[in-house]
Amino acid sequence: MAAQKPQGRARTRLYLIPPPQIDLQAFAPRLDEALSAGDVACLQLRLKNADNIPPDESVIAEAIEQLMPIAHAHDVAFILNDNPELAAKYDCDGVHIGQDDMAYAAARAIMGDDKIIGVTCHDSKHLAMEAGEAGADYVAFGAFYDTQTKQAKSKADADILSFWQEFVELPCVAIGGITPDNAAPLVTAGADFIAASAGVWQHGEGAAAALRAFNDIFDTAHDK
Repeated sequence: MAAQKPQGRARTRLYLIPPPQIDLQAFAPRLDEALSAGDVACLQLRLKNADNIPPDESVIAEAIEQLMPIAHAHDVAFILNDNPELAAKYDCDGVHIGQDDMAYAAARAIMGDDKIIGVTCHDSKHLAMEAGEAGADYVAFGAFYDTQTKQAKSKADADILSFWQEFVELPCVAIGGITPDNAAPLVTAGADFIAASAGVWQHGEGAAAALRAFNDIFDTAHDK
């Protein structure tokens, strides 16, 4: 995730997000099965209660303890959402911060130089440029489609991905309501990573089938 784009377009990869509420005992083997089905760049843990408030630290810690080894077994980076302190405390591979979370510089001071930090930039080139200049490892744009996973604060257009791909080396993630049925235009436009949650876990044929479908799209786009 942290590396800049090489010359020429690198193959798009999947940025996988578990559901906001999970039963660990049931979800852990489901995650392992899904990650066995195809390439995934990273897994972002983003747990929220029904009121959209993060659960207690003990719940997050248990999820990290159970799920991070599964991610690592499949060479998938493990990213924690929102909370640099917990990401550092439990030695996650990185953290993803929103515009309302801790400032990038403070997050970097906590995480250290070797960890991944990504920044939500909604539909704003300006915010993305600021994050890149500050040292972020990637920026995330969205939401591109309607999403049930979280309340989207903005709607983004695929043109922002094309702009970013043409003029900026820093990797970008497309997020928001993305499924195998609607991902292709975002891949073509320039998304380095496609973030998916419900598009995988609520897929009619199962999560493994969704991963295979996403990777087929990425392979097709890269071969053109």
